[in-house]
Amino acid sequence: MKVFTRSSPLSKMGINMIGICLVLLSIGISISYGATNIDLHKIWQSVFQFSSDDQSHQVIRELRIPRALAASLVGAFLAVSGTIMQGMTRNPLASPSIMGVTDGAAFMLVIMLAFYPAVSNTGLTFASFIGAGAAVTLVFLVGSFSSSGLTPVKLALAGVAIGTLLRSISTVLSLHFQLEKDMGFWLAGGLDGTGWGSVQVLLIAGMIGMVIAISISKSITVLSLGDDLSVGLGQNNTLIKVLGIIAVLILTGAAVSVAGAVGFVGLIIPHITRFIIGTDYRWIAPTSAILGALLLVNADLAARMVNAPFETPVGAITSIIGVPFFLYLARGAGKK
Repeated sequence: MKVFTRSSPLSKMGINMIGICLVLLSIGISISYGATNIDLHKIWQSVFQFSSDDQSHQVIRELRIPRALAASLVGAFLAVSGTIMQGMTRNPLASPSIMGVTDGAAFMLVIMLAFYPAVSNTGLTFASFIGAGAAVTLVFLVGSFSSSGLTPVKLALAGVAIGTLLRSISTVLSLHFQLEKDMGFWLAGGLDGTGWGSVQVLLIAGMIGMVIAISISKSITVLSLGDDLSVGLGQNNTLIKVLGIIAVLILTGAAVSVAGAVGFVGLIIPHITRFIIGTDYRWIAPTSAILGALLLVNADLAARMVNAPFETPVGAITSIIGVPFFLYLARGAGKK
């Protein structure tokens, strides 16, 4: 039946509902797994029949629920950021990690912790926004140093080069100021120690960033068809790109300030989403958020299971998936 084709709103809505159910199930499993496994019934009790005398209820409420929620929000934000970047630049290799945005935000956080150790969480969040913006600017400047202009591969190479440079400087600073113990795991990406304060930062930033992303999603669909066509249709591309960059900086900055340099989520998810849902960014943006949340919640769960009871950086888990994916995409882009 035609109503159930990939392009039909009904099928897209069904995919999103299934995705939301899988995210909720993954969050429940993530909350239940840890140093001490807790069954789902106990989790239900801690939410709806909380007892302050029950230690497991306190662990669930104060540690595991905020960590699982933070993982879902960070995954959603990085995925939507990658979606916006790929749509605006028409570059299949664009993502917060590949384009140096993540490393730029991480670099500024290291600077703040090294020189202003008493900085508040709000200050760290603003610093990550500034670092992300500076990294994007550098990547586009370096990538444009060519007579043939920007291409997907050149932009990706510039992003990798700038990101590697910023990450190297961050490592040196953390060693010099004896922050390596605090920063090592964070630079690799992780959600250990995430609390309700982190969730609050993500929710506040997310409301702003996601509203902007959703509001320009229709325009990004037109923009993804080409600048000339979109201008011919009367669209103000400059305004759309500025709003898109603002959304990326807000979402990526908040994600990095909480979870560190988690890579490749923004690269992988948009491609999977377009394959499943089609090319309409009004659907791609929310679906990417759902799939990004699903990926990072399960990556965080895997990070705790790989070498239990010790934690593997969640960035290492996403890199295992993302690096082969990036090489495959780069190979295809290089042929163009």
